[in-house]
Amino acid sequence: MEHQPVSATVEAAHSEHLRTLPFEDTTDFEDADRGFIAALTPCVITAADGRVVWDNDSYDFVAGQPPTSVHPSLWRQSQLAAKQGLYEVVEGIYQVRGFDLSNITFVEGDSGVIVIDPLISTEVAAAALALYREHRGGDRPVTAVIYTHSHVDHFGGVLGVTSQADVDAGRVAVIAPEGFIEHAVSENVYAGTAMARRAGYMYGTMLARGPHGQVGCGLGQNTSTGEVSVIVPTVTISHTGETHTVDGVAIEFQMAPGSEAPAEMHFYFPQFRALCMAENATHNQHNLLTLRGALVRDPRAWAGYLTEAIDTFAGRADVVFASHHWPTWGAERIAEYLALQRDLYAYLHDQTLRLLNQGHTGTEIAEQFRLPPALERAWHARGYYGSVSHNVKAVYQRYLGWFDGNPARLWPHPPEAAGPRYVAALGGVDRVVELAEAAFDDGDFRWAATLLDHAVFTDAEHAGARRLYADTLEQLAYGAENATWRNFFLSGAAELRGGVLGTAVDTTSTSMLTQLAVEQIFDTLAIRVNGPRAWDLELALDVSFADTGVNYRLTLRNGVLVHRKVPADPGSADVTITAGTKLALLAALLGKQQLEVSGDQTAWAKLLGVLDRADPNFNIVTP
Repeated sequence: MEHQPVSATVEAAHSEHLRTLPFEDTTDFEDADRGFIAALTPCVITAADGRVVWDNDSYDFVAGQPPTSVHPSLWRQSQLAAKQGLYEVVEGIYQVRGFDLSNITFVEGDSGVIVIDPLISTEVAAAALALYREHRGGDRPVTAVIYTHSHVDHFGGVLGVTSQADVDAGRVAVIAPEGFIEHAVSENVYAGTAMARRAGYMYGTMLARGPHGQVGCGLGQNTSTGEVSVIVPTVTISHTGETHTVDGVAIEFQMAPGSEAPAEMHFYFPQFRALCMAENATHNQHNLLTLRGALVRDPRAWAGYLTEAIDTFAGRADVVFASHHWPTWGAERIAEYLALQRDLYAYLHDQTLRLLNQGHTGTEIAEQFRLPPALERAWHARGYYGSVSHNVKAVYQRYLGWFDGNPARLWPHPPEAAGPRYVAALGGVDRVVELAEAAFDDGDFRWAATLLDHAVFTDAEHAGARRLYADTLEQLAYGAENATWRNFFLSGAAELRGGVLGTAVDTTSTSMLTQLAVEQIFDTLAIRVNGPRAWDLELALDVSFADTGVNYRLTLRNGVLVHRKVPADPGSADVTITAGTKLALLAALLGKQQLEVSGDQTAWAKLLGVLDRADPNFNIVTP
């Protein structure tokens, strides 16, 4: 695909960044290389059917001086994140990096190995374990798996390092923070389709790799695209200070719920003097609200957990490592690193609230917000993944919601209605494109994008508007330090030029769906009910499970599906459905099995008939 040349505006900005940012500080490169044992050559991992699910070699171009098409700071971060292989953290703790968005860590115990965060996909997790065993562990068995938190890049590859049979037999413990399975499943299923589609933009999974394309994600290089799985934890950590000995290894836990994930924890290994910070202290500014969508995170609590970690562990640790990026060694450096990370999230929180209470809106605060010089110059506080701009807006949203208080913005037209009105006021689509061209030539790409957004939502097939809109988004990408912004801009440009790219990863795999509680299965049905189609339907259905003897009454009225756990009452139910197990119900809902139905044979079909299917290929940048 041809790319437009980099504008003089973007080139000038990059020159200034090269002049003012502390590129002379190469400590991160020394830390990222420390303890290197071996790389995987080639670093290309495939599924059983031959499909490539991970290709770190596609980032070999990220070397040398930054091209003008990539922010020099982002180029530096991508060079660091693209390093791959097996590394020693301290003797007895090893990480494989560069096999996925996240790291997998191996802690050697008395008889086997404890696996921390087995990546997204079974295939990459298995490859990482094989690399560890080749150079370190022989056939050392996996004795435990620890999930640090409830995001898929920290548990999805679990079946690549162990099996459900080994867990069921008690040979492998699975350890996770309280609330893990509820949040892991609900995030990936309830809004999973929309999140996965937007994640394609955020991570640039479908984009070509290269200086004009996807160069990384800031937090790592990309997401693997293999089989996603989950095994329910056998050990739940519920309070700070809780200690366990696993395969002879003592572990001291700190709870951190509502920080980077709804269920998250840190932990310390006394015998290794090593502290794992999960994803709450990484080498970039993280998200308070991801661009793919999620619950808004609590930066005040996040900062508080970091303070607690400093007070509890920092004086006892010789190394701190996380589920992304590279470790930091030395007591003084650890304390400063964690303190700056703490100050980052506290400052974002406190200063947003200060300005919010002076009447500034989220957008206004984001435009004027500046970090203190110490944070601006700390590479690990820069916005490669989260950004000051969208994090400030997340804090505003957390406290005040989407409405900024201006009544003119209380009931705006949606884009497909607003676009034609703006375009008509400006003199038609062709005139809007002319104005956008002038803005583009002046280097005002933000205004050009705003104008062209209206133009495309007025006439989605206007060739000139689509072409210029794509070119504009490309220039915004070239100038972005934030990797996820770059990927969003480039994904929008790619879809304007070539159509919808689709969704690369399906997080609603069979393994994930089977971990839904029965109540969550009914919740997933409720959010699929097409309300208008169901307005005139009134149904009462009993769903009984033979294996547990439990019955649920489902009622549908006014387009709302409600479930209650109550005794079966065929006399008041339109129909009774008998499922042997929860899995049988899931199979029936997926069209793979029939259930026993008594009563009104049409009632079950009527319910299924008003359920919508999610669309993983919905439009984003066009109407």
